[in-house]
Amino acid sequence: MIRHTLTSITAWAAALALGVCLAPPAHTQGALEISRRARAIAPGEPVEVVVKATVPLTAVTGEGFGQRVIFVEDGAGAWRGLVGLDLDARPGPGTLTISTLVAGGAPGPRARERLDVQPKTFPTRHVTVDDSYVNPPAGAMARIERESKRVQAILAGVTPSRHWTEPFVPPVPGPSISSFGRRSVFNGQPRSPHSGTDFRAATGTPVKAPNRGRVALAEEHYFPGNVVIIDHGLGMYSFLAHLSAIAVSEGQTVERGEVVGLSGATGRVSGPHLHWTVRLNGARVDPLAVLDILGRK
Repeated sequence: MIRHTLTSITAWAAALALGVCLAPPAHTQGALEISRRARAIAPGEPVEVVVKATVPLTAVTGEGFGQRVIFVEDGAGAWRGLVGLDLDARPGPGTLTISTLVAGGAPGPRARERLDVQPKTFPTRHVTVDDSYVNPPAGAMARIERESKRVQAILAGVTPSRHWTEPFVPPVPGPSISSFGRRSVFNGQPRSPHSGTDFRAATGTPVKAPNRGRVALAEEHYFPGNVVIIDHGLGMYSFLAHLSAIAVSEGQTVERGEVVGLSGATGRVSGPHLHWTVRLNGARVDPLAVLDILGRK
């Protein structure tokens, strides 16, 4: 197995700050040539792994970081898969085991790709909201638990096909106003880290699908307010929250750029904005990183 040396942590941090996608040179492992693209190999980052072979392949899969990664042939002889490094991924050595199939379903060449996770520190934010959203009334707890279980069940699923073929686009034109991974303190009480990115969006701003997919959820919930979840396929989901109105229904297929609702201030918020979360094979990843490596150039 040929290993390539990662750029220094300082270079990774600088590239991350600039939104640069780092792509170490492709390297070969037997009959496979492997390359990858990412802003960084760090918590909260998606990593695109590209596999080419000297023999025709009929399928490519990967196993690592608690995920099964499905690769898709891109029409140009390369197989592309996405690995999600969760917000809480522990720094240290990591490996993606790549398996292939050849004609007739026979096992093809295999490889082990090193993905060594670098440490990353996230900032802390202090937010003041209505106390009922920090300490919900007892009568709301059953509803909150029911809604949480439904959302987690949806986000844990992996549709084996890819619904999108075009680059991802931002759901609203406004700038990001609250960074991914920021640790939240609501009314002085520590809570879970921010698993998405907030965008400035006045109430009534059209919210558009970041890419093609199937609507897996479209309803009002206690904490996120009016929410739409889009299944893009291959374990990729967009979670769009705090909408003032929902314009789609569950099971509907939406195209990239199609309006799915209007921004607002429903749920646990301090003002109108759009919250966008991305899940990739169950991992919480930064939506801005998705735009950087899979978005329109």
